[in-house]
Amino acid sequence: MMSRDANRPAVGDTPPPGGSAEPSAIKAIRLRHPWRNVFAVVLILAFALFVIDAAQRPAYDWESVGKYVFDRRISLAAFTTLQLTVYSMVIAIVLGVVLAVMRLSPNPVVKSIAWFYLWVFRGTPVYVQLVFWGLLSIIYQTIDVGIPFTEPWMSFDTKVALSTFALAIIGLALNEAAYMAEIVRAGLLSVDRGQEEAATALGMSWSQTMWRVIIPQSMRVIIPPTGNEVISMLKTTSLVTAVPFSFDLYTRSRDISAETFNPIPMLIVASIWYLFFTSILMVGQYFLEKRFARGIGDRRPDRKAKGNDEVPTLTGALPESRADKPTVVLPPSKGDPPLNPGHGGRR
Repeated sequence: MMSRDANRPAVGDTPPPGGSAEPSAIKAIRLRHPWRNVFAVVLILAFALFVIDAAQRPAYDWESVGKYVFDRRISLAAFTTLQLTVYSMVIAIVLGVVLAVMRLSPNPVVKSIAWFYLWVFRGTPVYVQLVFWGLLSIIYQTIDVGIPFTEPWMSFDTKVALSTFALAIIGLALNEAAYMAEIVRAGLLSVDRGQEEAATALGMSWSQTMWRVIIPQSMRVIIPPTGNEVISMLKTTSLVTAVPFSFDLYTRSRDISAETFNPIPMLIVASIWYLFFTSILMVGQYFLEKRFARGIGDRRPDRKAKGNDEVPTLTGALPESRADKPTVVLPPSKGDPPLNPGHGGRR
């Protein structure tokens, strides 16, 4: 016959009165990943070898990099690139919101015009568009203000009215507006329809509903791709030489390299400034995402309790498995003491 340990109750047995049959503590063993550690070491060694090799390559000419990284011409060009990015994105965001509202309009004419705009500007390369804007003075020699098919009230020479800097901003902004329209439209559609209905039931107007209900909730969807578009715009400014505008960061560094016959250090200088601006934009995007994602849910598992010795308190009744009786779980009453998880859920 088989015998069982007298100190170990069988399944379904009731613990002895007053007994404290505590289960043995489970010792968790950390899962080891030796190949993961080996791969990490290989990556670190490869990166270290690349840095050491790059420091010894004469083609990089690090002395020239340090000489020109804070050169006045490069600093002014970096500031101009930042201006192009900010002005173009502000116009693109405003126009993108207008186009997104037009896409969501029930009017088929308004919706078709917005769709045609997106079709044109998303379907042609931005470099080609900038070339067209550079040739605007050939297509339209003057800018006339007045009633169509009548004598104009005012007339301006296109070359005088629009500088290459303004044409670069217009070209970048109109191209970016097509992408911002889709981003804003996706954000507005992500908000549940019931939110608008609830706001209407509370007596809010359409503008109040959009400003206080719809837009704040859609920002958590709009901000991440918008941050990517801002960073992309910063790098797209290197194409304004097609207008032609030659005072951006890349073009100025290229012009200096043509004078020194040493292009590689100037490319490194331009890359350093681009990385500097991109890092600032990424930090700003992180905090904006964190702000507008409040209330969505805590997705940060690294947040732990303040004290390491604190034990979470259970407030519900834990069931005891019985072989001969069904298990019934009752909700805790207000006066019940909290359960002690270290004693199998017994009070």
